[in-house]
Formats: sequence, structure tokens, C-alpha cells
Amino acid sequence: MPSLVLSNFNVFCAVLGGFVTLYGLVAHFVKERLYMSEPLIAVCAGVLFKHGTHWLRPEEYTFENEKNLETTTLDFTRLALGVQLVLAGVQIPARYLKTEWKSLTMLLGPGMTGMWVASSLLMWGLIPHFSYLHALAVAACITPTDPVLSNSIVKGKFADQNIPVDMQNLIIAESGANDGLGYPFLFFALYIIKYVMHDADGEGGGHAMAYWFGETWGYVILLSVLYGIVVGFLARLAMKYSKDREWIDHENHVVFPVVLALFIMGTCGLIGTDDLLACFVAGNVLNWDNVYRHDTIQDSFQETLDMLINLAIFMWLGAVCPWYEFVYNDGRIPLYRLIVLGLLIIVFRRLPIVWMTSSKIRQCQNLTHTLFMGYFGPIGVGAAFYLHVATEFLHEVRVDGHMREDVEDLREVLHLVVWFVIMTSIIVHGFSIPAGKLAFRMSRKVERFADSHPKLAGRNHYRKGEQRRRSLRASMSVSVSGQSGLPQPPRRVWGHESISNPIQLVPDEELGCGESESNLLRKYPSSG
Repeated sequence: MPSLVLSNFNVFCAVLGGFVTLYGLVAHFVKERLYMSEPLIAVCAGVLFKHGTHWLRPEEYTFENEKNLETTTLDFTRLALGVQLVLAGVQIPARYLKTEWKSLTMLLGPGMTGMWVASSLLMWGLIPHFSYLHALAVAACITPTDPVLSNSIVKGKFADQNIPVDMQNLIIAESGANDGLGYPFLFFALYIIKYVMHDADGEGGGHAMAYWFGETWGYVILLSVLYGIVVGFLARLAMKYSKDREWIDHENHVVFPVVLALFIMGTCGLIGTDDLLACFVAGNVLNWDNVYRHDTIQDSFQETLDMLINLAIFMWLGAVCPWYEFVYNDGRIPLYRLIVLGLLIIVFRRLPIVWMTSSKIRQCQNLTHTLFMGYFGPIGVGAAFYLHVATEFLHEVRVDGHMREDVEDLREVLHLVVWFVIMTSIIVHGFSIPAGKLAFRMSRKVERFADSHPKLAGRNHYRKGEQRRRSLRASMSVSVSGQSGLPQPPRRVWGHESISNPIQLVPDEELGCGESESNLLRKYPSSG
């Protein structure tokens, strides 16, 4: 007899496939008309399918074991980040790390340090009974900007119309590089917590700094950079050799960075170095001569894979996020403090340091560019990755076989704050562009209403007439030598702008309102 087989695998495939299918039917409308981000929609779907319909059951997939769930989430985030970082390295222009090293140095050096310190100060001030050292450990998890969320910001119609290409490339490069550079910030605090706090013999500080410089900087960071350079260089030579002899077909040529990312993640995981940084460096070296990017720029496979990874990982994050604990956490951090903390981090974590260093960042050419760079530093998959890296480390900080009391409290706060900030960033940044577009349209409607309303029309008409008069004055100025077509800047007389050598007087009807141009010039004659 036929029967239903409601296994977790069947249900998971049906839910994921059905969601992606339905979303695909309206994806263009959602992204290009409503300006909604894919991560926000996927998180909402994960919450719905986990807590609403109970079709997603992450705890059952991991045999009701919390450590298994953390390991699964860590591996899933590693996979998503590794593939995204290789693709990010391939997407930026040739030799980008060399040509734009000044801007990247400011963002990765003072920029990341400023974000780390600002976030830790906010946590120290708002979380009750929380030491500053513990705040540094939590802040390190949210210091890197997320490459997955950054990709959703710098792609699409809004980005093409409003974000300069130079800034798009800088955002991609920064998010790719700083995701792998989060280790020094995190382990600086973790090593001090493990070796210095509750240290009886006073030798813990030396052990902590030896591990930080030797293991974190030497083995994890520098080795991963060298490994990424070597693998990327050899991969580029192998691809060129194979392509010249026509040994590689188009399909394998397009998918090459993806399988390269899997290879780097596996090998770096085996030797215990930083696979995220190695993936980004290898991707950039692979495209060092811009040949690969030029050959695949018209192919949509990478964008398609990017979309599938985005939907899958953010649906998983929406399902495993501890929403219940945000409200019921035994009073450790009240919900109102979490909300205030999340919003303050969105505003003050990145914007002040970007504003202070904007003069050294070539792409920040004006205040608008600076504000955009400072505001859009999203927190997402990278923060979830570092959360579980820190949790794994803290599991090993024990005294007589039991976790230390201060470490247990840090682990609880780390879990709450990082997850809450991740979801706050996804929601706030996901709604920022639609909200901005809505505000712009509402202002246009208010302006039209003011034009049509009898009492308001006069003021609005006068304001527009003043603007029109100033633009006409600038266009009517000519050079003193008598050669037309060489405009001169207007001079200031008695607080008003004037023009030199007027060649035309415009009547009131064309200016829209106010005094005629001839009366205005008689009142405020040119000083020349």
C-alpha cells in the first residue's frame, strides 16, 4: 500500500524547493520594484517554516543535540562564506588589492579597530554587570562586514543607478578581506580571558600574547594569505595551460572558482588555518590578469549560485535563531536594552570611523558617499560564523572539568547579543532602501499637493521662481572680454548674487513670480 514518508529529508527538500520556486516567480518584482533584499525574505521564510508551520526542524536534523546544531551551523556558514569569498575575489577588477591598497588599508586597519572598539563600548554601557574584556570578545564577532549581505546591496537596479562602480568594488573587496581578518580581534580577547583572568602564577599574560602573535597572526593569518596566493597562482597557470590547449570546456571553466573554494576550505580546515581569508586571496589572484572575469562576465551561473546560497543560508539562520530567548532569558538582558543596543550598533559601529578616515578613502568623494559607506556595513553570516568559533573555544575553558562561571555568563551573552544584532542588521538594512524610496515618493506627493492647494501654492510657486531666477542668471553671464559662451561665477553684492554684462532681461511671466529682472538689477547693480 502507498503511504506518506514524512522523513526530515523529504520535508526539507519540499520546503526549500517550493520556497525557491515561488520566490523565483516574483523575484524580479520583489528586487527591482520593491527593492527588498533576498536575505530578509529568506529569514522571514525560515521563521515561518520553523515556528509557524513546523516544517523545518533543525533540532531533529541534529539529533536534539545543541553542540551538533552549533557545529552544523558553523559548517554551513563556512561553506556559504567560502564560496562567496572566492566569487568576491574574482568579481573585483584585476590587481585590485594592489591598486586600491590605501583605501583598503584604512578600512581594514583603523576601520575594523574603530568598529571593534565602538561596538564594545556600547555593549559595556548597555549590558548589565558585563566586563569590558567580555564586551571586546562579543564585539569582535560583529566587527567584520558580511560579504553575503554586501553582495545584495551592490547588485541590482538600485546599485546600478545610485552607487558608483568604484564604491561597489570597494565594498565587495572590504567585506571579502575583513571577514577573514576577524580572528585577531576575537582571539585577543579570548586568550586573555582564558590565560590571564583567574591566573594565579602571573604568567598568563605571556602565554596569551605568545598564542596571539604566534598562532593567530603567524599560523592563522599569514599562512592563510600565503596559501591563498600559492593556490590562486597555480590555479591561474593551470587554467591558462588547459585553456590554451582546449582541454577545459565552458561548463567547468565557469564553475572553477566554486570547486576551488571547496578545495581551499577542506585543506585549510585540515591544517587549521583561516579558510575565509585564503578563499578571498585565492579568488583575487585567480583573476589577477582580469582574464577569467572577462571570459565569464556574460555568464549568469555565479549569480544563480549566489542566489541559491543566499536563500538557503538565511532560511537556515531564520530557523535556528533563538527568537524566544530574546524575550525570556531570565532577565540577563531585557528586551528593551537589546533593541536599543542593536539600533545604536547599526548607527555608531561604523559611521564615525568611516567619517573620520573618509579623506584617506578615494571612493568617498562627498558626504553622500561617506554616509553610504558608513551606514551600509551589514552584519550577517560572518557574525554567525565567529559566534560559533568563539563558542567552540569557550567550551574548552574549564576548571576541574567544569566551565568557569564567568565564561558561562560570557557564552550566554554572546549567544543573545550576536544573534540579535544579526537579525537587527538584516531587518534594518533590508528595509532601508524601500523606506528611502517610499520617503522620496511621499515627498514628491506632498510637493504636488502643495502646488495644487490654494494657500500653499503661492509659497511653493515663489520658492520655485527663486530657484529658476538664480539658474537663469548663471546662464546669462558672459566673459568680460566679450566672448560669449564663457560663463563667469556670479559675484556677491549686499548678500545677493549679481551678473556681469547681462545680455537678456527676463519678464515676470517666465520667472514665475517675484520682481522683474530689470527691477532687480536696478536695485542691486553689479559692482563691476
